[in-house]
Amino acid sequence: MTALRLLQRMKRDWMHTGRRPSGLCGAALLVAARMHDFRRTVKEVISVVKVCESTLRKRLTEFEDTPTSQLTIDEFMKIDLEEECDPPSYTAGQRKLRMKQLEQVLSKKLEEVEGEISSYQDAIEIELENSPPSRREGRWRPEILPRPLHGKAPVPPVGDLSSGMAAPDVAEEGASPCVLRRGWP
Repeated sequence: MTALRLLQRMKRDWMHTGRRPSGLCGAALLVAARMHDFRRTVKEVISVVKVCESTLRKRLTEFEDTPTSQLTIDEFMKIDLEEECDPPSYTAGQRKLRMKQLEQVLSKKLEEVEGEISSYQDAIEIELENSPPSRREGRWRPEILPRPLHGKAPVPPVGDLSSGMAAPDVAEEGASPCVLRRGWP
């Protein structure tokens, strides 16, 4: 009885137009079985009504888009909705039309953003051309010295052991340990 009521509702919502009745019957049987806690698989229903699984899925998604699918089981049994739904092919066409319009609006916004980005890129390139060259460009300015690490002054090299120079000796006793004296061989 529930499957018949579902089929009547599908007919009122224009789901039957241009479709074979076996797909609608399969969808109605599956929904009715699940409404009354009969666990039937999609394959079991397909073997009875002799339709493809994709056809059954399409009818179920079309039914899902109707206001009837939003009702609870008790409401479905007690209430008979008066309004009709648009045919699924019409709503699909409207959806495609809205998607095209949205696509056009987004492409216009994308063009605006790309134009703004290109103006910023042009401004950056002009600023880079007008700025003084840096060391990375191969023109190092000698007046700019490297900064010492961690606030300490750079330590000059004391001696080169490989060139025959001896290691530095510590200054005389009593002198500051920081003062170094070069020793000659």
